[in-house]
Amino acid sequence: MRTFLIRHPKPAVAAGVCYGRSDLGLADDPKRCVESLRPLLPLAAPLYTSPLRRCLELARALHDRPVIDARLVEMNFGDWEMRRWDDIPRGEVDAWAADPVGFAPPGGESATAMRARVATFLSELPDTAVVVAHGGVLRACVGELVQVEEWHTLHFDYGTVSLIEDGRLVWHNVSHAI
Repeated sequence: MRTFLIRHPKPAVAAGVCYGRSDLGLADDPKRCVESLRPLLPLAAPLYTSPLRRCLELARALHDRPVIDARLVEMNFGDWEMRRWDDIPRGEVDAWAADPVGFAPPGGESATAMRARVATFLSELPDTAVVVAHGGVLRACVGELVQVEEWHTLHFDYGTVSLIEDGRLVWHNVSHAI
């Protein structure tokens, strides 16, 4: 099984704002990203994408028929969405830091709940697939497919691709032909 994981390019949002499930566009035209990523991807593979604009814009530029799947949306930060991190009550942020996988922000979901949602998606993938999604979703993909214990600490750069092949993370954060 080969799964190509692509994180969307930088979203159009101010620094320091919590924006999980919020539907944001991109800060830049995705064409530059497409030019660097396309040589790394299998031409005939199906491409799956989050329905949020920051993923969908890139997915449509990469593939003529991307499959939109709501299970690929970013974690729901509930009451924290579109708030500056500095404006979120310190006690809530501390509770999240103490349990980053199990804590759910008020009105939101936990990373564990997001991972369960992503796991159902992954169970239906063909042998080779391309996935355009968000940092949290990609971490959950690695947690499921590679069984990385500290999956929630991984970082995915904007506009990069990572490859999981036969249960191994082969490439990580690649943005140009290798």
